Amino acid sequence: MVALSLWEVCATRRDAHAVPDDDAWRKAAAIVRSGYHAGDLIVFAPDWADPIGRLVLGDLIPLDVAARMDGAKFARIWEVSIRDAHAPETAGLAAADTREVDGVTVRRFEREPAVVTADILAALPTAQWKDGRGTLELAEVGFAPHRCIQIIPPVNGATSVMFAQLPLGTHLVGYVGLADVFHRRDIRAPGTLTVAIAGTQVATATAGVDDGWVRFEATTTPGAADVTFTASATAPDRRICFAAEARR
Repeated sequence: MVALSLWEVCATRRDAHAVPDDDAWRKAAAIVRSGYHAGDLIVFAPDWADPIGRLVLGDLIPLDVAARMDGAKFARIWEVSIRDAHAPETAGLAAADTREVDGVTVRRFEREPAVVTADILAALPTAQWKDGRGTLELAEVGFAPHRCIQIIPPVNGATSVMFAQLPLGTHLVGYVGLADVFHRRDIRAPGTLTVAIAGTQVATATAGVDDGWVRFEATTTPGAADVTFTASATAPDRRICFAAEARR
């Protein structure tokens, strides 16, 4: 018991010293600021370190960037991480530069960004609705902010929105999730989103209360086509939020 107690004391002191302090985060932020270009994306890992990162770099993360659909449109990404963690936005990418300061790692990634041919959020004012109507929202989905279209479909029913002659690229990428942590706590049923192009279903995604921001994708033929998104749920007040872009 004495030996175990001594080990726990040593382990606690070691873990405490292993956590980067405020000065380490400020030094890491200085590295980012020295090379930051307008339009760069800054991410933090693991995700629970995000509030700490925003304390030192939040002024370089505008609301539209914080509420982004994903990171595919960004040519340069700064990843500030601890404990060898990586952000989802940098998965599969090789760092162009890596620096470490007092337990905080700063990596810069560069790549060809996705080319967007259409964004349904921008096209929403001209969309056509059936069996209900949605709104453009800045919503909390999976404990993160997202700009999205929110639909509350009827119980055991569906609400559809059609974007006429949307200019498509080679693929349609989108995300769907359930908004509002309190509604997710009280309403446990999932929500479903289906996507149809020219009347043919090309994708479907189901978002549960613990799933966060769920990705879906469909291969498309370049050119204009009608694209319809249909949200459905079995429970009342199920707040389904989604966003999508046509890309090439």
